[in-house]
Amino acid sequence: MASNILMPKMGYDMEEGKILRWLKNEGDAVKKSEPIAEIETDKVAIEIEAFAGGVLAKILMPAGGVAKVGAPIGIIAEPGEKVEAPAGAEAKAEPAAATTAPSPPSGDLSPTGERERVQPPQPSPLSSPPTNPPGGEVARRAGEGVREAPDERLKASPLAKKIATDLGVELAGLSGTGPGGRIVRRDVEEAANQGLTGRKPAAAAAGAPGTGGGRKEPLSGMRKAIARRMVEAMAPIPHFYVTMAVDMDAAMALRAQINEAREKDEKISVNDLVLKACALALRKHPSLNARWESDGVFHPDEVAISVAVALPDGLIAPDIHQADTKSLGTINREVKDKAGRAKNGHLGPDEYGRGTFTLSNLGMFGVESFTAIVTPPQSAAIAVGAVTQEAVVKDGQLAVGQVMRFTISADHRITDGAGSAQFAVEVKRLLENPLQLLV
Repeated sequence: MASNILMPKMGYDMEEGKILRWLKNEGDAVKKSEPIAEIETDKVAIEIEAFAGGVLAKILMPAGGVAKVGAPIGIIAEPGEKVEAPAGAEAKAEPAAATTAPSPPSGDLSPTGERERVQPPQPSPLSSPPTNPPGGEVARRAGEGVREAPDERLKASPLAKKIATDLGVELAGLSGTGPGGRIVRRDVEEAANQGLTGRKPAAAAAGAPGTGGGRKEPLSGMRKAIARRMVEAMAPIPHFYVTMAVDMDAAMALRAQINEAREKDEKISVNDLVLKACALALRKHPSLNARWESDGVFHPDEVAISVAVALPDGLIAPDIHQADTKSLGTINREVKDKAGRAKNGHLGPDEYGRGTFTLSNLGMFGVESFTAIVTPPQSAAIAVGAVTQEAVVKDGQLAVGQVMRFTISADHRITDGAGSAQFAVEVKRLLENPLQLLV
């Protein structure tokens, strides 16, 4: 019996996914649990498996297409069985906007000290094939200067209006191909491709920089998601920051002693020490391990640290669950494993997006201090700088010490300055007395 292959939900905030490629062609036999397609979400590229054996009878969404979560993208059937596309399948998916392979932002790091990469997906067209070919209705109406009556409401999507402003396209001269004649994105882009602009683009009209030429790079799905999430974070969350300097002499000596007998790929990093210190401190100061909800503050039972890992077009933060109960060696292995699989697009949907606190470290780039943005619905994050040699005063004497600075970013709706300062003091205490990280 024929069954639809649906776009799976691969994360709690996933709304749609892009088909990067089909691993099977129509008519190919498939086995249950065999990979059949590779999709790209906001965060990762990942293979999806066949839920049953049979034949890939029909591909409903080709490579490069974007489908909403739960929309049918293909059909698996018995050999020889006739199938038809389900009613409404086309309405649930739209052509993909062009995307590029994820790449790291300038301000995010990999905890392994290496830049992480994913396989670049095949680029897709900027829009679907034009509904109105050159010389068709779009060209006719624009060429004849057709305009709507002043009292006639212009039907256009908000996105179409924005793109028209950017590209200098007169909406009043277009014929919409959306529902009820509504002007949609592809109508504007087709008009721009035909050179049917009635005025200068907004940037040029305003004398904006860059009008002498340049190129526009389409946003990847990951970069769009990061932009959306950062706006969601900064707009409603009242951030405040607490910065503290840590004497790292004892921590660096202990790290050197631990690593002396360990293989190169097993050596403990400064990031591991900070992660463990934060996890233990969160047990004492649970307000920074909480989450804001409309009707109250939720306190999770566990401590799960999200570790920022740089990817070619953004970042992803795999979760280290129960971090307060794990040894430094276990934390080291788990972070390296998940960072490596993030690089290859093999991070599972249950391995990120569920953390209770975020750690971001730019120390390997020589950054001494910076601030992180709190990731909703978390209440806090730590931004870790480099360990540097500085002049310090010890026992009243000037000396050279190893110093690291970190900054706590916190949601002022959940915690206050004193609470964040107490948490920072506890992290500092643990790092300056590092043997407590081993018990």
